This record gives sequence, C-alpha cells and structure tokens, in this order.
Amino acid sequence: MAGRINDEDVKAVRDAVPIDAVVSEYLQLRNAGGGNLKGLCPFHDEKSPSFQVSPSKGLFHCFGCQEGGDTLTFVMKIDHLSFSEAVERLAAQAGITLRYEEGGYNPSHQRGERIRLVEAHKLAAQWYAEQLATHPEADTGRAFLAARGFDQTAAVHFGVGYSPQGWDHLTRFLRGKGFTDKELLLSGLAQEGRRGPIDRFRGRLMWPIRDIGGEVVGFGARKLYEADNGPKYLNTPDTALYRKSQVLYGIDLAKKDIAKSSRAVVVEGYTDVMACHLAGVTTAIATCGTAFGTEHIKILRRLLMDNGSARVIFTFDGDAAGQKAALRAFEDDQKFAAETYIAIAPDGMDPCDLRLVKGDEAVAELAEPRTPLFEFALRQIVSRYDLDTPAGRAAALDEAAPVVARIKNSGAQHEVAVQLAGLLGILDTQFVVRRVGQIARWARERGGRGPAPAGSGPRQSHEPGPSRPVPRGPALNLRNPVYATERELLKLALQRPELVSPAFDAYGTDEFTAAPYAAVREAIQEAGGAEQGVRDPQEYLLRVREAAPDDTVRSMVTELAVEAILRRTVDEHYAGEQLVTVRRRAVERRVRDIQSQLTRLAAHGDPAQLSAVQNELWVLQQYDQALRAGGAAAL
Repeated sequence: MAGRINDEDVKAVRDAVPIDAVVSEYLQLRNAGGGNLKGLCPFHDEKSPSFQVSPSKGLFHCFGCQEGGDTLTFVMKIDHLSFSEAVERLAAQAGITLRYEEGGYNPSHQRGERIRLVEAHKLAAQWYAEQLATHPEADTGRAFLAARGFDQTAAVHFGVGYSPQGWDHLTRFLRGKGFTDKELLLSGLAQEGRRGPIDRFRGRLMWPIRDIGGEVVGFGARKLYEADNGPKYLNTPDTALYRKSQVLYGIDLAKKDIAKSSRAVVVEGYTDVMACHLAGVTTAIATCGTAFGTEHIKILRRLLMDNGSARVIFTFDGDAAGQKAALRAFEDDQKFAAETYIAIAPDGMDPCDLRLVKGDEAVAELAEPRTPLFEFALRQIVSRYDLDTPAGRAAALDEAAPVVARIKNSGAQHEVAVQLAGLLGILDTQFVVRRVGQIARWARERGGRGPAPAGSGPRQSHEPGPSRPVPRGPALNLRNPVYATERELLKLALQRPELVSPAFDAYGTDEFTAAPYAAVREAIQEAGGAEQGVRDPQEYLLRVREAAPDDTVRSMVTELAVEAILRRTVDEHYAGEQLVTVRRRAVERRVRDIQSQLTRLAAHGDPAQLSAVQNELWVLQQYDQALRAGGAAAL
C-alpha cells in the first residue's frame, strides 16, 4: 500500500505546475478578463464557454456543471486518477522527487496503478523505437516506412517502433524494469500464454498512441509478414488507460495548431497523419481502429472553442467504404459548432499515397475545405433515387429535407434548400424551402429530441441535447441585492483578502443571510480568516476549500474564488462599500429584532431588562449612523 506523500512535496507540486499550463493540454483557453481564462468545459457538453481558470489562484470552476478545484483536482477528474497518482504525474512533469511518510524516496512499488501502466507504456515505446533503429530484423519495418516516404527522422518524430518476432522479448525487458506479470497483462502490452504472459505485439511496426496530454496509452501495430495470421492492424485492447473511442492518433502533436488555427483535418490512418504533418498540415489526426464518433468530437470541440470560423475537414477514400465513412461522420455533424467539410483526393488516393505520387503541395491542397459535408451527404442521398419519376423525386425530398434542416446558419439553410430543389428537378423551389423550414421548426420545438414527425423522412434523427446540470445547494436569487452584496464581499475575501482584512475577520457567520454564503464564511474562519490570504494567497484558498464541510460548500468556495468581481476597478473604496453594506444590513436586522423585543417588554417586562434592551438599541443606532457617515473607517 502506497505511503502518504509528504505535505511539503504536495505543496511544491502545486506551486511548480501552473494550472493554466495543465488545463491547456486538454482544451483551448482564452482571455476571460480579470486575469482569468475561459474555455469549453471538459466535464459536460456546452456550446458557450462557462469553464474558467484563475492562474493567480491556481483554481478552476465551471459555472455550468459546478465542477471546480485546484490543479490536482483537475488532473484527478479528467484522467480518473487518485490523489496520489495525480501528485505523482505532476511531480514527474516538474522533476520533483516525492518523499513518502512511510519510508523511502518515491519507490516504484508505491506508485499508483495508472501511473505504473503509463510508465510501462513509456518504456515500451522507447524500447520499440530502439528496435526499429538498431535491430537487424527490423529491416522489414524500415523498408515498409521507406516505401511510403518516411525516413528515420520521420520515424523518430512520430515515435514509430518495431516489435521483434518471438514470444516474450518486451515482457522480459519490462520484468527487468520491475514490472509484475499482473501489470503487464493489465497494460495490454502482454497477453496470457500457455506458460505465462507473452508479448501481445510480435513482428509488427508499432505506432505509439498518445492521449491529449502526450502520454503513451496504447499502440497501433501493422502486420509486416505473411506468416502473421492476425489482422492487418492490431490495436491495444481497452484498458484502464486506453479506450479506442476516446483517443485520436496525433492529437498530442496537432493540438496546439488546431487551437491556433481553429482547424482540424481528420484522416483515416497512422501513415496519413504522418504524411500530412510532414507536408505541413500539422492539424491532422486520425481515429484508432474505430469510426469517428461522439467522444472524438468532444476532444476536438474543446480545442476548436466552437467559434464561427472553426473548420473540420474529413478526408476519406473515394471508394464505397470511404463514402460510407463520410456519411457516418455526417450523422454527428450537428454536434459540431464548427463547419464540416469533406475532401477526396484525385483517383481516391489517401494522403500518404498522394504525397508519394504528387508531393507535399498536393497534400496541403487536399486539406483545404472543398465540399461541405452536408452537400456531399445530399448528393449521395439524391443519387439513390430515380429522379425521372414524381415518386422518386418525392422520396428523395423526404430523405434529403431533414439533412438541409440541420444546417445551423438559417441563411445558408435557405440557399441550400433552393439548391436541393435544383438537384431534384422540382420547379417549385418555395415548396422545398417551406418543407425544410417546417422540419427545422419541429426540431427547434422539441429541442432536438424525440422522434421525427410523421412524413419528415426516414433518415431524420435527433441527438439528445446536453443534460441540464443538477443544481447543488439552495438556489440563490442574485437579483436580491442582499445576496448580491454578500456574494461580492465573499469574492473579495477570497480573491483580494488584502482589501477587506482585518475587518472581514470580525464579521459573524450570521451576517450572511444566504445559507451557502454563511457556510463559506465559516470555512474562511476555520481556515484562519482572510488575514491568512494576505500572507499566502494560494495556501489560504487551499485551506478554505479543505475547511469546507462538504462538496457543495467546497464547490461554492471555488466558484466565488474564480468568478469575476463586478467592478472593473477593484480597490479599497469598493471593498469598503461592500463591508459597510453587509454590516449595516446586519445592524438593521438586529435593530428590528430589538424593536420587536421592546414591544413585548413594554407590555409586561422587567424594567431592568427593558432598560438594557433600550441601551443596546441606542448603541446600534449610533453605530449605524457612524457607518452611514464614516463608511469603512467606522467599522
């Protein structure tokens, strides 16, 4: 069982790895103002960015699904790691050696399971690459690459390797590095043989498949020998690291250029990705033995940020299988905010063949947007019907109209509806336009859910919209000025404690009328007060989050620490206004309570008690006048 990581080392890891650097490995971040960054949330589907990162505080928070926390929380959630595994991963990136309370310096046997599997894949990738470069047997693999226009430099750039023939070359190598048979089987690098684990990949060219963070999580292996009875391409099976529907080959190399250019090129194979990148199309990626689907779209949307100029270009072979793949991709088109296009190379060549025959410029030209994916889909639909007959034209319209209705831009939708009428040979273009508009209205009214209306066409389909986040904690009406001011004061206490300390630390929990805000105030108090934030802002926020009694309050702390303060210029005067307003409202509530108490005592009360209550009322009224006249100076 792993020992507890030294607290000082955990803090060192948090301080060493900026949260924006970690988050930007998974999604594109843009300026949100106030020193914050924003992007599309990786934890739920959304069309506009509500996910915010505060680099100065080391926190993130999504205002849509309420997920939030620090750098370690983000890594734990997005990669499904334990706390220790997240610390170990970031420590490895930062070059920090961790100390464990129960003995030793970062012993390998104490590493979390996922970290161990990642390390096994990293070593395997290095070993395979070394075999390709040096092993005599790898001549076959080197010849395969050379025949496709890839030299040793290209192989090194993409990490291509070779798995020798034989039963357990890699298995013995990894055992020598301290990995157990159980770990080798769990990783998918080995499989059970008659006398124990044997190599899964033997006598094949190896492509390491990396996640968006750049870690090797699996391999794609290409058959080289006729005697190999396995499939042409053999991929790592689903493991704790690898899910083929959730990885894109080349995403680690392409992600920055995809985010920068708002463009992604989807190709069909590993060599196609290599050919595109070497030809200057550095936004190329490919799926790994599966069709392009919903999980792949989620990865790209976080990088493309769904801006209006975003483009996704699919390149498919011109054969029947390629056309089928294009139509399958179109089924998910409405999940993109980006415009989608299809590009088919001359003579049906894939990018790798095209580069060999016509050079880099031809590959670069192929990657330029050509035909909108919806237009390709329409032509494929229409081609299946006999347009010389009224029945054929009507049937084609029934199938094609829902496709046009899914076009996001209403102006483009009208124009394409007119084009569809021409394709079908229907002279009454307005009839086609009305038909498309009717289907589009039905879809909007149902929010994109439910079955198609009768007669709308056999291919009409609707994907369920993103589920609404389940609200956490009591609902807060921020139009209520009392709640709004309390919220603003707590944001100041968490984000700019130097502006409200030490006055804030004298405020009672009962001065915050909203229960969630009172709980946050109590957590700040438990963490040592806002004064702690003046000394060490990040440690202070960490303490407040740890002091929160449950996840609901912890989420509220993160939200308030990241949310923008309402005033553009945040200074002592603005902070004083919030302090005074919250305090005066608390005084007013107490005055009302005392006045009610005086009414009861006047009827049948103790004269001494009546005098004491009257004195308290006078003191409160004087204090309220001082606050009104002197502002924060009277606190």
